[in-house]
Amino acid sequence: MSVAPAAAPAPRPEITTVGLRKTFGRRTVVDGVNLNFCAGEVVGLLGPNGAGKTTTFYMIVGLVPATGGHVQLDGADITRLRMHERARRGIGYLPQEASVFRKLTVEQNILAVVEAVGVPRRERAARVQHHLEELHLTSLARQKAYTLSGGERRRLEIARALVTQPKFLLMDEPFAAIDPISVAEVQKLILDLKRRGIGVVVSDHNVRETLRIVDRAYLIHQGRLLTAGTGEFLIQDPQAREFYLGKDFNL
Repeated sequence: MSVAPAAAPAPRPEITTVGLRKTFGRRTVVDGVNLNFCAGEVVGLLGPNGAGKTTTFYMIVGLVPATGGHVQLDGADITRLRMHERARRGIGYLPQEASVFRKLTVEQNILAVVEAVGVPRRERAARVQHHLEELHLTSLARQKAYTLSGGERRRLEIARALVTQPKFLLMDEPFAAIDPISVAEVQKLILDLKRRGIGVVVSDHNVRETLRIVDRAYLIHQGRLLTAGTGEFLIQDPQAREFYLGKDFNL
């Protein structure tokens, strides 16, 4: 009796940068950076001020055009696609600045995105309720967004982002300007996204908070990739300690 071979597992969604470059006039800010991010993992993008980290992050999102090199999603070149076109293909983005409608309620904020992505009218209420429950926002549904704490606002921003069913969520400074309790809450949310199979890329100056949750991280220095590895590897890496973390750094 012959048995049909098991189907090969579907490849995980993947973002890749190949030789990514950015110049402003005669100044090269990013110089040939190669990165790789897979769905279902949390990856940090770290570096000192002026290192090119943020510019690299913005080129992946689509906020800043690349001078050279490529950004690929699942092998397809998306380098010239605009930010909203990348979003349609599965790259979500959470900016550092508050991205919610302050004077709308929590449920109205989610509904605005549900309507924008074209969910049929008869399904909208159920979709909103789903995302409220998903991010534990039901008790805050009728609360105005401007009254939310930092952690609650982050939860709402993530709920709005999940409406588009992203493969990846790129988070810019998610730990900025929030208290320690909210930091722990956001860390838990990021790990929940990972468990759902979403790839999370974190760019943040709060190094300890970032390294505690990432599977691995890239360190950019002077526009180039300096080193990469797990948090445990980076805190022992001589180059990371010399140029970024400092010799006395620990988690």
